[in-house]
Amino acid sequence: MRVVRVTRFGGPEVLVPGEAPDPVAGPGQVVVEVSVAGITFVETQIRRGVDRWHARPEPPYVPGGTVAGRVSSLGAGVDPDWSGRRVIAGTREGGGFAERAVAATQDLIPVPEGLGLTEAVALHTDGGTALGLVEGARIRPGEWVLVEAAGGGVGSLLVQLAQAAGARVVGAARGARKLELARDLGAEAAVDYSDPGWTDRVREATGGSGPDVVFDGVGGEIGRAAFEVTAEGGRFSVHGASSGQVTAIDPERARRRAVEVIGIEQLFDFGPRMGRWAERVMSETVAGRIRPVIGQTFPLERAADAHAAIESRAALGKTLLLI
Repeated sequence: MRVVRVTRFGGPEVLVPGEAPDPVAGPGQVVVEVSVAGITFVETQIRRGVDRWHARPEPPYVPGGTVAGRVSSLGAGVDPDWSGRRVIAGTREGGGFAERAVAATQDLIPVPEGLGLTEAVALHTDGGTALGLVEGARIRPGEWVLVEAAGGGVGSLLVQLAQAAGARVVGAARGARKLELARDLGAEAAVDYSDPGWTDRVREATGGSGPDVVFDGVGGEIGRAAFEVTAEGGRFSVHGASSGQVTAIDPERARRRAVEVIGIEQLFDFGPRMGRWAERVMSETVAGRIRPVIGQTFPLERAADAHAAIESRAALGKTLLLI
């Protein structure tokens, strides 16, 4: 079968197409005929060898932690009802950049009728993460919420979920296309954080008080600036570091301003609930209340181009591989 491997740590060019034997399902496992493979920003950092939050794989390896397709074969002890079903599958150890992938039955989620496989993959990891962040931030109706990276996979869903919770949303992103997308998804205001003084515009949009909740997926200087504009008594929720640096907040300064910092460590507790959250987000999508943004797709052989698009920061919404 066709696969794409990371041959060494480095830039997107280390993703090289190749061949591999077909996988075989072991006890409690299934083989999925992969139609769509998801990609996360974290996976690009793992490929570069700079991620500090996950176990480092040993090259060469086949990346890809989430796929969607039909179950084609079953291992011992697996319920026959799984055969032929459309599923999202978590592959745990990678292996998603391939025509077929093995997954344990506890890592399968049936894709509901009325939802395409591309939409399902776009919602799985990002949707579950976004819903978990919104629950953790305890958004109240009428509050102002600032979403960083509002044009990305997680950010675009955070904009919609915050609005659905009754919040007024400011989307922050880089470039006119992403700002337009944030407004289209329901943000009342959109600011470009590559412009000097962008936090002044956030204050203006929120009537001078600043946002009650900030979702920080960028980190670095942007994350620190977003913390400074957070309203006193607000919540500052960290979930990413696309800048390469997680936002570090002085606990004493947070205490003086009565800002609750919800650190990136919150993600470590998401695992057991991700499946349930993903199912809820998919149901909301089927009902027409949320829509995933799929900005670009690539064939399997162009996995390097897909990673490059994500790292360029020019990609809208979710980037997927079509197998």
